[in-house]
Amino acid sequence: MAELVHLEKKGAVALVTLDRPDALNALNGELLEALDGAIDAIVEDADVRALVVTGAGRAFIAGADIGEMQSMTPLEAEAFSGSAHRIFARLEGLSIATIAAVNGFALGGGCELALACDWIYASEKARIGQPETKLGLIPGFGGTSRLVRRVGLAWAKELILVAEPIAAEEAARIGLVNRVFAPAELLPAAMAAGEAVAERGPVATRIAKQVMQDGQDADVRTAHALEQRAFGLVFASDDRVEGTTAFVEKRDPNFKGH
Repeated sequence: MAELVHLEKKGAVALVTLDRPDALNALNGELLEALDGAIDAIVEDADVRALVVTGAGRAFIAGADIGEMQSMTPLEAEAFSGSAHRIFARLEGLSIATIAAVNGFALGGGCELALACDWIYASEKARIGQPETKLGLIPGFGGTSRLVRRVGLAWAKELILVAEPIAAEEAARIGLVNRVFAPAELLPAAMAAGEAVAERGPVATRIAKQVMQDGQDADVRTAHALEQRAFGLVFASDDRVEGTTAFVEKRDPNFKGH
């Protein structure tokens, strides 16, 4: 893991940097395995309350490794897709906030990994898209589902079927990217967002994220019922007692995460 993925902690915020710059951080089996290992370490560290994911060099992730895929059989390709789906689902399912800091190319699997994060911050130099159909392929790491949910069906169809990457500002305009920053400001902004989340009530942020994840595919009545139950559940936490007491006493809360 140390060679391809670097995991650092800055306070309560973890930073994962994908580091295969000679291949523009293209996702091969080895890099996916290293990312899986980094997720293991984050899950095991109760002190981590937010995660930022970025890429080394001039790319976030330029896509899946075409050289590795070129000779795959259909069954091998399906297994490769399945491995990426499993790892990206783990990333998406983390109970902490996850932020993709897209510093350059985020194409194909790179766009799909970013979509598995809770939101995306992008450099002004970023180019984002799903170019697979140019190669006679389709997105295989969740793009056909997560992209639809992020930007809507029509924009997802254009991005996948036309297969031309878009600039960061356009990505922000359609809701694919939350915010755009100058290159030097991108990582500090993503880390600052992570630090802000880390200061909030951990139980509340965990439950709020879960309710949003579960509710997005539910009808509105079911989503409201999930929220009502979760709202009651959070009242059982020590964090809720601390947070409301601190507000009344006009002091900063000291959340413990339970």
